[in-house]
Amino acid sequence: MANPSPETVVIAVLTYRRPDDLAAALPELLSQARSSSVPATCLVIDNDPEAGARALVDSLDQTLVRYVHEPEPGIAAARSRALAEAGTSLLVFIDDDELPSSGWLNLLLEVQRTTGAAAVVGPVISEYAHTPDPWIAAGEFFTRRRMPTGTILTVAATNNLLLDLRQVRRIGLDFDRRFGLLGGEDTLFTRSLATQGGKMVWCDEAIVVDRVPAQRLTRSWVLRRAFSSGNSWSRVDLELLSDTPPLIRLCHRIQLLLAGLVRIVGGGARVVQGILARSMAHRARGLRTMARGAGLMTGAVGYVYREYRRTQPVRALGLRSGHRNG
Repeated sequence: MANPSPETVVIAVLTYRRPDDLAAALPELLSQARSSSVPATCLVIDNDPEAGARALVDSLDQTLVRYVHEPEPGIAAARSRALAEAGTSLLVFIDDDELPSSGWLNLLLEVQRTTGAAAVVGPVISEYAHTPDPWIAAGEFFTRRRMPTGTILTVAATNNLLLDLRQVRRIGLDFDRRFGLLGGEDTLFTRSLATQGGKMVWCDEAIVVDRVPAQRLTRSWVLRRAFSSGNSWSRVDLELLSDTPPLIRLCHRIQLLLAGLVRIVGGGARVVQGILARSMAHRARGLRTMARGAGLMTGAVGYVYREYRRTQPVRALGLRSGHRNG
């Protein structure tokens, strides 16, 4: 049954030392708040230890935007702080390097209102600082899934996500801060939400545009990202099984190892096919599959890849699914 109309909604944008991106995003988000079908405000969670975004936020309309400093490093800590700070029934996450499309917020709100979903997820489309390497374009490294509105999901990212906090709080769900510098905190959160009965629905019209900087438009970066994706998937899988008997976890580790091996072999075969057929697309997509497979295998044996590298050591995070130091 659909929830009643919410009293208020908060648009949460997390930021870490990207002043130009934030300066471009905030006016767009304030415009979305002003045109919202329900009262809306913006919340900036600054994860910079030096609180570098404070001056920018303080220069804006204080009736519509609020600044919060979260010094604990890691995106999970910032997302958790947003949950704690949002004294509303609905919370929407968007990244500081993204721009919303026209009517984005109202589209998310309408789908939530009509479905009663615990979460509504929208698509992310990439725009580039410069034309990508043809190899990257052929490999479709920045191509994300699109589905009909109303499609039920079991996992989602948090860079275009509306949450019904009434349902999230009823479940008692939060972002796991141990994943803050590793990546995968959004996968763990949304998979846990779905597992515990939270309905997640796709809204294909609520688009945000991701601005990809030049430093991400390299072959090494996109392959590392594919590896990280596989690694975090395995770590989340094992974390979700952390309270099960050791034999079950061992069997699942073996399944993840085999799944990774299949991807490595299949991706390698596609690379060979691409070489023989002189197909750039086969070569690039084959390497992408191999990188994700390698990530799955390393995550299965306990290796933790730190996607967000700062100064906090992995050994201090104590993941129950295991990790290797050094």
